[in-house]
Amino acid sequence: MRTAITTIIAALATTPAFAANGAANEPGLLMWAFLGFGAVILVGQAVPAALLVVGALKALVAAPKEVHHN
Repeated sequence: MRTAITTIIAALATTPAFAANGAANEPGLLMWAFLGFGAVILVGQAVPAALLVVGALKALVAAPKEVHHN
């Protein structure tokens, strides 16, 4: 158990050295594709939400309809 904890701590302590190679300075095509896909998802969710809000506001502002019961 002590060996496993020591190994995990050693692995976590050494990982920043592998990440400092400078390759993350230039955004690549894959990053732009990911951001574009995220934007498409956001717009796809915002359009129905906006339509729902507009419909709710119309229902709140509209005059109540008279109902005749026979």
